[in-house]
Amino acid sequence: MPKTKSVKSSGRYQQKYGATLRKRVLVIETKAAKGQRCLRCKSINTLKRSATGIWHCTSCGIKFAGGAFIAQTTLGRTMTPEEFKNIKVTSKRQ
Repeated sequence: MPKTKSVKSSGRYQQKYGATLRKRVLVIETKAAKGQRCLRCKSINTLKRSATGIWHCTSCGIKFAGGAFIAQTTLGRTMTPEEFKNIKVTSKRQ
């Protein structure tokens, strides 16, 4: 399969869906592949996606809603980190 310059890894879809949609897929895939940062403890690569839009940090135990492919969306950035510190976390670890 030939490599493409403008759509990189989403070139696997070839000509099926058009260049614009393949470029959108490329943006989503690159954001999802980056290391996600926890909103409370600020540690990198500790977030796991439980379900679509539900994220769980393995180090501090916080569970919160976010985007489908990234932990924090641009619309979800209205909540400040200080408000996350006041949230009571129920952890099953002992």
